Amino acid sequence: MISGQSEGAQEMGAAIGALGLVAILVMGVLIVAMIAFAIFLWWRIFSRAGYSGAMALLLLLPAGELIMLCILAFGRWPTLRDLERLRNLPPR
Repeated sequence: MISGQSEGAQEMGAAIGALGLVAILVMGVLIVAMIAFAIFLWWRIFSRAGYSGAMALLLLLPAGELIMLCILAFGRWPTLRDLERLRNLPPR
């Protein structure tokens, strides 16, 4: 026994510790799932804008989301470039 604690108190402490460990593991799994879902969403956005979907991996960098937003906000989208090129073609 640890300095005057009863067996019941020790068991309760062990149960609380185990519950805390389970909570940490569940939170870790949820965080990884949210990051994976965010990468999936950004992959789709970049693909539809005409960029490589792999640019979504910038999300893993510390300032990656800011970089991605700047690319989308200020960059010339390949899909719009292609659309403009097709509109400027002479009619058949």
